[in-house]
Amino acid sequence: MKVVLQRSKAASVTVDGKVTGAIDSGYVLLVGITHGDKQEDVEYLAKKVANLRLWEDADGKMNHSILEHGGAILSVSQFTLYGDAKKGNRPSFTSAARPEVAEPLWEAFNNSLREHGLHVETGIFGAMMDVALTNDGPITILLESK
Repeated sequence: MKVVLQRSKAASVTVDGKVTGAIDSGYVLLVGITHGDKQEDVEYLAKKVANLRLWEDADGKMNHSILEHGGAILSVSQFTLYGDAKKGNRPSFTSAARPEVAEPLWEAFNNSLREHGLHVETGIFGAMMDVALTNDGPITILLESK
């Protein structure tokens, strides 16, 4: 499982002209799921996201988690994180989990984040989405469960 985390000042997801999720300050999470990912991967990454210290303290050092600082999550399913472009010019997505496997794990990940006390907004699984964000910092971190 991969998560691209971007600290943001504001973000939203729009599908067919309708906003499906929007946050002010917080994290935008692009979430990719591969074959073999399980509930343990979901729980590991949800805990990591909740506790990662990416917010400044009074001394300007990144010592506070989103739980301490406050903020929300915008979670977007992103199978293209498992795109492989080593051969040719068209990426292969065979490493991405099939939708019937990926969607329940993405939903479980979002629920696990909520269980950690975070407010979670989402895109729509499998939809073509317009994602808008103002990256704060910019701070972008790649997290992987394996």
